[in-house]
Amino acid sequence: MKNHTPIINPVIMAGGSGSRLWPLSRALYPKQFLCLSGDKTMLQATIHRLEGIDSGNLVVICNEQHRFIVAEQLRELNKLTGNIVLEPVGRNTAPAIALAAIAALRNQPSNDPLLLILAADHVIQDEDAFRKAVTNAVPFAESGKLVTFGIVPNFPETGYGYIHRGEQCVISNNSEAAYEVSQFVEKPDLETAQAYLADGKYYWNSGMFLFGARRYLEELKKFRPDILAACEKAMANIGPDLDFMRIDAAEFLACPDESIDYAVMEKTSDAVVMPMDAGWSDVGSWSSLWDISEKNSQGNVHHGDVISHNTENCYIHAESGLVTTVGVENLVIVQTKDAVLVADRNQVQDVKKIVEKLKAENRHEFHIHREVYRPWGKYDSIDSGERYQVKRITVKPGEGLSLQMHHHRSEHWVVVAGTARITLGDTVKLLSENESIYIPIGVIHCIENPGKIPLDLIEVRSGTYLEEDDVVRFKDRYGRI
Repeated sequence: MKNHTPIINPVIMAGGSGSRLWPLSRALYPKQFLCLSGDKTMLQATIHRLEGIDSGNLVVICNEQHRFIVAEQLRELNKLTGNIVLEPVGRNTAPAIALAAIAALRNQPSNDPLLLILAADHVIQDEDAFRKAVTNAVPFAESGKLVTFGIVPNFPETGYGYIHRGEQCVISNNSEAAYEVSQFVEKPDLETAQAYLADGKYYWNSGMFLFGARRYLEELKKFRPDILAACEKAMANIGPDLDFMRIDAAEFLACPDESIDYAVMEKTSDAVVMPMDAGWSDVGSWSSLWDISEKNSQGNVHHGDVISHNTENCYIHAESGLVTTVGVENLVIVQTKDAVLVADRNQVQDVKKIVEKLKAENRHEFHIHREVYRPWGKYDSIDSGERYQVKRITVKPGEGLSLQMHHHRSEHWVVVAGTARITLGDTVKLLSENESIYIPIGVIHCIENPGKIPLDLIEVRSGTYLEEDDVVRFKDRYGRI
């Protein structure tokens, strides 16, 4: 064991759609960016629990479509350092981790930096136990082992894969117990899960890892050289773009889709499992969120404006407006501005079936919320008709929309709070509360917020085509041209 305290480089994988948590989780705003437990989003909570660990360069890997959401959430924590790797398409965890390992070795070419691989959408209630398990895993990772964290099960879960431990692995007299991985096993039926729990040598597969970047790439080259080659080509000419690192899309599209378990961990002889008993959940369904949430005396979890009578063991979420229940039990009720879910709490795994239908019908409820976040702020679609749309737009202080033009719609803006600096053709003017301006079809324009408070305005669109893709951008501070 080396006589120094190694720096751990956290790698947070923030991909995934979280379809089982619809309607809160949507394709363009999935669960890892939501506040589901506490006052931080799941991504922010993942970063926050690293406090107390001697960690270095944080990297977040996410989908291109989520880049501004991730950037804003990192900015709120003062963790935005050009450290977001954008995947043009999802290719599972083995390639994603390879990208992070290649980037880490470029920054520390003379070392084998340790990578702590985390998912952005996990809940860990005992953060001290999490940090202790990570610290205990360091000697094994430094010795060349590939450590996976196995969650000590407390009930016979059928929704997780399991890790069967083998012989105890000892690195030094001071190292905590870790075990050779005997086998990765798929999600079991209930009888098998009960047997695993009684055996005491099986852990839930958390999908969290700690290993050296160079060691991971060595094992990937041994077992899946095609994945490594594709990732190296994709990273060959990587360059910074605002807060992001963009990889070569064409090269990455050619990369096989494979999980780290299948590509490396099930094949390597150096896999060890470090037990972790930390109140972990992957929050994979509404029932699992109910499990970990604080409940009232009737076993109900309430979020928002909820009134219940003679109601037991329900999860009720009200986003806008009052939700009331009478004489029901074991339900999940989730209300957003544009959708309502009512489900038996024991059948919530099948919410994904609803999501599949929404996707097949190309309904907007699959893709986005009524309220949509942008790098400059957000907008809420208040009303719409055949030839008009009404939106409430909020622009953050110091931010602004792109200089743009529309071919098929005109717009009318009314400022309701704050001050707007409006560019309309060759004219620039300030608008304050209760003032308005008309934007004709084909005229170049933009909105900026020069003030210290959020700018709120009502936008009324009218025309033959009103979708978001009717925009020609001439100048944009967020690199969207």
